[in-house]
Amino acid sequence: MHRYLAVLALAPMLLNAQLSDATKKAVAEIVRTTLTATATPAASVAIVKDGKVVFAEAFGNAKVNPDVAATAGMRFKIASNSKQLTAAAILLLAEDRKLSLDDKVARFFPDLTRANEVTLRQLLSHTSGYSDYYPLDYVAPWMAKDTTPAEILTRWAKIPLDFEPGTRWQYSNTNYVIAGQIIEKVSRQPLLTFLKARILDKLKMTSAIDVTESKWSPADPTGYLHYATGPVRPALPEGNNWMWAAGELAMTASDLALWNISLIDGTILKPASLKALSTEVQLKGGTGTRYALGLDVSTLVNGHRRWAHGGGASGFVSRNITYPDDRMAITVLTNCDAGPATGIAQKIEDLLLAPAADPAAVSSLENAKKLYAALVDGRVEKDLLDSDLTAYFTPQAIADFSASLKVLGAPTSFTQTSRQDRGGMTHRAFTLRTALKTLRISAFITPDGRFSQFLISAVE
Repeated sequence: MHRYLAVLALAPMLLNAQLSDATKKAVAEIVRTTLTATATPAASVAIVKDGKVVFAEAFGNAKVNPDVAATAGMRFKIASNSKQLTAAAILLLAEDRKLSLDDKVARFFPDLTRANEVTLRQLLSHTSGYSDYYPLDYVAPWMAKDTTPAEILTRWAKIPLDFEPGTRWQYSNTNYVIAGQIIEKVSRQPLLTFLKARILDKLKMTSAIDVTESKWSPADPTGYLHYATGPVRPALPEGNNWMWAAGELAMTASDLALWNISLIDGTILKPASLKALSTEVQLKGGTGTRYALGLDVSTLVNGHRRWAHGGGASGFVSRNITYPDDRMAITVLTNCDAGPATGIAQKIEDLLLAPAADPAAVSSLENAKKLYAALVDGRVEKDLLDSDLTAYFTPQAIADFSASLKVLGAPTSFTQTSRQDRGGMTHRAFTLRTALKTLRISAFITPDGRFSQFLISAVE
């Protein structure tokens, strides 16, 4: 076993103490259950919490028949998750003042189609119009043969564009082969040499390799596929250079997590560059793309920002997500076509971002039911009200509440639908249904459990 593999194999024992036993158990159950349900041989998972890798474990088998258990020290192909590092390399060259995101491709490769109209920003955001050379989810016969980046550009970057630059978003690996060629031309170094010097070595991502330059070894996982829902079969890998700057890297999950930490802490890119990497690019006319530079960008309904990407190489699927405001990240690498990396990551996200425990929820609901019943009867429960709400419930208000609610009949259901802290109080929304109408209650509750607001309205 290589030295770095031996060290990383110990990672679970060294790191997992920062997650509760219950959370570790829940993560393991998510992964094992999903692997079984999808007949996926293996998954390697890393979790960042509070800006540190706190979980790094592998599950299932890196090889089948005979079975070889997967370990946290094994590399998996991360495929298109390489794109965010390629984009970062362009931004580092911009920091060096050797190029600009607004430079036209013609500055570097004037013979490409409409190179004097397409910018580097459009390359990295998939808004250039260059046609994708690798849209298939399997290896066609011609892709099993070796190629070169120059051959890819000749075949796909010198033909008519799929659309006018900047007017549409369409994923295209060709964009990143062009970007990789630009990096080599400007830096006067091979792409991997530049990535190692400026990113990988600085972050101690020691397991990272270029899958073309470093051949897959017997110690690495085998990539598999299913024909329909049949048994797993070894997947035919792409020929040399088909992945290149669009998806050339392989590494351990914990090493990819180190890159996520660098995004959280801003240790590789300067603030302006990090902002460019993670800011949604808009089309001409202002329509958003939900894509930045090598990253999908979104905001969850609970307000958490999310930077994410997936990756698919023959026999391998990955999902990598960073939550910068939460200083958290999730990395899932699998060794099977159509592997459940995204599903596993989503379930772990749901687990880690679950709402905090709400110990007052039950008592607040019961008190809301009591106050509602009292109002139906034409009275209030004074011990449940603070002075402001007591003043609000004048005799006229109580009479109107009672008259309008009594005719609706008894509630058939009464539930809390949301909770939010505001103004030193807790706002709770309740929904109750009667045979005739559905009602919403907007309530503010003080720290001592009294209602400071109890407004009822009909739901359309």
